[in-house]
Amino acid sequence: MQKIQETVQKPRFGFWQLWNMSLGFMGIQFAFALQNGNVARIFQTMGAELDKIGYLLLAAPITGLIVQPIVGYMSDRTWGRFGRRRPYFIIGSLFAGAALIGMPHTTVLWIAAFTLWVMDAAINISMEPFRAFVGDLLPKEQVTQGFAFQTFFIGVGGVAASILPYAFTNWFGVANTAPAGEIPDSVVYSFYCGAAAFFFAVLWTVLKTKEYSPDEMRMFHPEPELAAEARPSSGIVGFFKDYATMPKVMVQLSIVQFFTWFTWFAMWGYATAAFTQHVYGTSDTTSALYNEGANWWGVCSSIYAGSSAIFAFILPVIAARTSRKATHAICLAVGGLSFISVFFISNPMMLVLPFLGVGLAWASTLSMPYAVLAVTIPARKMGMYMGMFNMAIAIPQIVAGSILGFLLTSVFDGKAIMMLVVGGASMLIAAAASLWVQEAE
Repeated sequence: MQKIQETVQKPRFGFWQLWNMSLGFMGIQFAFALQNGNVARIFQTMGAELDKIGYLLLAAPITGLIVQPIVGYMSDRTWGRFGRRRPYFIIGSLFAGAALIGMPHTTVLWIAAFTLWVMDAAINISMEPFRAFVGDLLPKEQVTQGFAFQTFFIGVGGVAASILPYAFTNWFGVANTAPAGEIPDSVVYSFYCGAAAFFFAVLWTVLKTKEYSPDEMRMFHPEPELAAEARPSSGIVGFFKDYATMPKVMVQLSIVQFFTWFTWFAMWGYATAAFTQHVYGTSDTTSALYNEGANWWGVCSSIYAGSSAIFAFILPVIAARTSRKATHAICLAVGGLSFISVFFISNPMMLVLPFLGVGLAWASTLSMPYAVLAVTIPARKMGMYMGMFNMAIAIPQIVAGSILGFLLTSVFDGKAIMMLVVGGASMLIAAAASLWVQEAE
């Protein structure tokens, strides 16, 4: 006979509890923003050809594809004196910090690429459990709000990290150029700050947020006691069985994610070159003009990250009055058109406008799909399914990294700005696909 115990409602979180549980994500995004804004620049400085940048940047999606499902599966089954998800936060922050400090001191391209692999693996170890953290701790009616807080801190971390090279150069007089093959001090010091920000932000969340014990989780999410022969498989067999039988909404969201994250990879891989070529008119990585353009990309990164932090608290209001999927579709459509509009801009100051629209799409990307998913998947498999869902983020980036270099040289004659146009078109497809998602009531 199946026995089901009575369901107990999770307590609601107050403002400061939501703040504390989400602050660690600011550190994670600090590292990601430094990577996304500067690693292509570092690779070009070390002599990487522009059409090969996409291949070198495959470290991020490939490590995410491998690491996040494994960490999600493991964290679902972890419990000790430090909790369920929090040990992974700390372990990831320590290794990521070491990679952040080492990256700007690499002098050989293959060592820089290897350091990027280490950095991405470590960031993913910390990041995946943070997504499951929201589903673990919050009642369903607060899940959208919880991801909004995460998005806010992602925006704050993105602003601070993206603007650092510009700030060090223009506010503190730190050198923004260096001899051929060397990284400017403005970038070096920025990576040092990123290592510190990552560790201390994560430590704040670890110390300030208590996780529910396994007994409490069973009380909040009671399930029938099955006979031994009816219990689900575990290990690798169980993982692939769950993957094959994932919820329908997860399949639908994965299609949206494919076209969305194809766009983000195109931006991170080619925005520096698009800015320096299309707006500043140079490809000489040792020139002051090139580095000025690279820094301005950092400023625009801070603009889209900062606007996303503001939009994060507006999106739940819109979603409550319409739906999560409609809100997501609108945001992605605005983002797609914003990317395409960069093609028509030649004045650096005018780039601010489209990147406000990009910020709206970024805010929705970081919250709406996870909010839809978190209220659908079983609580006991929250980490694993969130890790699997990351495959829909990693795979399109692998595809983008594999084909964009070919498109750049063979179709668009080396014009990096066209990578942003292609990305914009992909995001418009994602906007249309999001309308087909069947979210839970």
